[in-house]
Amino acid sequence: MELKMGYVILYAESLERTKHFYGELLGLKLRNEFGTYIEYDTGSTILSFNTREGGREVTGLPIPDGVRKEQTFELGFVTDKVEAVVEKLKAAGVPVLLEPIEKPWGQKVAYVEDPDGHYIEICSPIG
Repeated sequence: MELKMGYVILYAESLERTKHFYGELLGLKLRNEFGTYIEYDTGSTILSFNTREGGREVTGLPIPDGVRKEQTFELGFVTDKVEAVVEKLKAAGVPVLLEPIEKPWGQKVAYVEDPDGHYIEICSPIG
């Protein structure tokens, strides 16, 4: 049996803020929108969002309200223009958690926070 990542769903408080961040600021292409659920093309994996209430209705899971500050994952977006992306986000008022730095393995990495407190890595390709 072979598994492959098809999509990731994050829960958001405001789809309008989410659309602004991922669609307008990061420039991702909106793929689908169904009520409180949206999807973006990101290559081979779909990045999806649903409101917390919508997620509870669809899944029956006890999805908590409010922005969550405890982190157990991050999303990574690869670009050759790390500094330019971070400057654009900073100019739009997006919290920058780590300015671009070069890692020992040669990759340039920066971290920002999306409207729901998710850690977003903006990084150069490895290698």
